[in-house]
Amino acid sequence: MPEKKTIEAARRAKRQGKSASTQAGEFVREEIDHIRDGEHGARSAKQAIAIGLAKARRAGVDLKPPAKGKTSEATRKSATRDYERGQSHSTATPSRKRSQASKRRLKREGTAAASHLALSRHAKKVARTRKRSGTAAKATARKTASKKR
Repeated sequence: MPEKKTIEAARRAKRQGKSASTQAGEFVREEIDHIRDGEHGARSAKQAIAIGLAKARRAGVDLKPPAKGKTSEATRKSATRDYERGQSHSTATPSRKRSQASKRRLKREGTAAASHLALSRHAKKVARTRKRSGTAAKATARKTASKKR
């Protein structure tokens, strides 16, 4: 269950007209904090982010599941299920056994997945695989710099 401040921050972002991924970022940030605090672990930075996105979808953030062919079928199905759960206002409580089992599993994992180094490596890897040109990166940097002025 996401913390109250996370849900409020996401709602604030929605009111300000920010994108769904920005709203979901609050949940990812919360998950990173949980791992850093030792509440539970994660196998990789990618898993930590995935947990945060799943929480965001379940909390009602309008974050669409990935398109066909972008990720594995299992990931897409899981994301679709989370998205639909968040969009419907059902009061179904999660299975206590399943929740505890997944939490127990995550507790066995390390906390290095949320380190600055791991997140940095993940971000660089994603940027490389997306083949973002130097020109595109430069344009974004210029845009950010102009906003700071």
